[in-house]
Amino acid sequence: MEGLLQGFASVLTPMNLTFAFIGCFLGTIVGVLPGIGPVGAMALLLGATYSLPVDTALIMFAGIYYGSMYGGSTTSILLKIPGESSSVVTVIDGHQMALKGRGGAALAISAVGSFVAGTIGLILLSLLAPHLAGAAVKFGPAEYFAIAVFGLVMLSQLSEQGFIKSMIMVGLGLLIGTVGIDQMSGYSRFTFGIVQLQSGMDFIALAMGLYGIAEMLHLAEEKITQKVDVEKVKMKDLLPTRTEAKRSVGPTLRASILGFFVGLIPGPAAVISTFSSYILEKKISKHPEEFGKGAPEGVAGPESANNAAAVGAFVPLLSLGIPFAPGTVLLLAAMLVHDVVPGPLLIRDNPDIFWGVIASMYIGNCILLVLNLPLINLLTRLLRVPANLLMPIIVLLCIVGAFAVNNSTTEIIVMIVAGVAGYIFNKLDFPIAPLLLALVLGPMLESSFIGALMISQGSLDIFVTRPLSGAIFTITGLVIILPLLIKAVKKFRKGRIDTAL
Repeated sequence: MEGLLQGFASVLTPMNLTFAFIGCFLGTIVGVLPGIGPVGAMALLLGATYSLPVDTALIMFAGIYYGSMYGGSTTSILLKIPGESSSVVTVIDGHQMALKGRGGAALAISAVGSFVAGTIGLILLSLLAPHLAGAAVKFGPAEYFAIAVFGLVMLSQLSEQGFIKSMIMVGLGLLIGTVGIDQMSGYSRFTFGIVQLQSGMDFIALAMGLYGIAEMLHLAEEKITQKVDVEKVKMKDLLPTRTEAKRSVGPTLRASILGFFVGLIPGPAAVISTFSSYILEKKISKHPEEFGKGAPEGVAGPESANNAAAVGAFVPLLSLGIPFAPGTVLLLAAMLVHDVVPGPLLIRDNPDIFWGVIASMYIGNCILLVLNLPLINLLTRLLRVPANLLMPIIVLLCIVGAFAVNNSTTEIIVMIVAGVAGYIFNKLDFPIAPLLLALVLGPMLESSFIGALMISQGSLDIFVTRPLSGAIFTITGLVIILPLLIKAVKKFRKGRIDTAL
């Protein structure tokens, strides 16, 4: 508590408080704009921090990092365009709520859920950082592979289109993930001589194409002069109904804990946490049939999980000096620029920096809540714009966002091709979400599998003999077998009843 109070004393200076607000505001903006993302914004601003004190620079960067998690939900809910990979799951139910005239409520649920999750995550970070960091580094390649397989198998339970279609999309996502330079051999794979594809298929370009461009193609089939009849959102309209609020409390609390601990794992923690939360809520919900049709749990859970995961990612960075998430890589770079080495000695040598960053996140959480709720009324007005006017703007934003990824027209082409493919998938009733998660998990799946085999000298026993990976594979097996057994039992009982009748 003494260290935390020291951190608040550092943050609550006029200069640091100003830069905390700037970071939160920039984070919200880059979250709303597809393609730029927190990493891009932090990379652009890294040079501007040379003249700032190290605590001020880190406070601003932290605000950009978790502020973008707030902003990424806006376009997902209102326009069905995920600004960040962690916002993909929010599209499923958030946009459906917006189409029902509950866009303001969905954004309010997202903002409050993010605030609660961030606060719970920060309490856990303050109390458990030294201990949890040690647990996170015990994961080896076998454990990473087991987690990736578990995530893909669980994903088959996510879509309404069925196991077969879901796994087909998972396979396609894994295939796309192999495009680029092989991490182990250094050879190019499936690039067909196109130099720009050696870095792989960019996730943001694909996500904007599969969702944004595909949605525009779908709208082009309709009467594009029509507009959604959305009333002006008053402050009271931002409040969820009593039923929506009640159904959001449990998912928010569960996702806060789940997301924080998933954030300790290297890799796309925010993406994994959002999918895991969505699957969990759908499994335990009393209204599973409403998921995909505007269930408030489908907004509260994933949005809370991705913010909690963003906080959890700070544990290995501050305690061990190991960045487990792309955004924390830039935070590490900012520390090194100012000759600050994060790790076990950071709390002892630079307690003002360690606790200052944590305290700034408490303050930033409050700033984001105050900043985002008044903007909801303005953002929901996007739905009142006629489709024939909105479509060109969205397409332009997608093109700019895709180009901004690597300043290359290749990403624009990838986005357009993905848009056409997404339109076809929607027509054939194939789910998009499994493809995107497989694309994210694919590289980790491959590198972990190869790394584990190198350790075991080619033996597959390593995946079942190591306790943690063996336990994860056991759970994965149960996830596959139990639904089949339950279905078989129900079919058997139904057959006996029909025979008796």
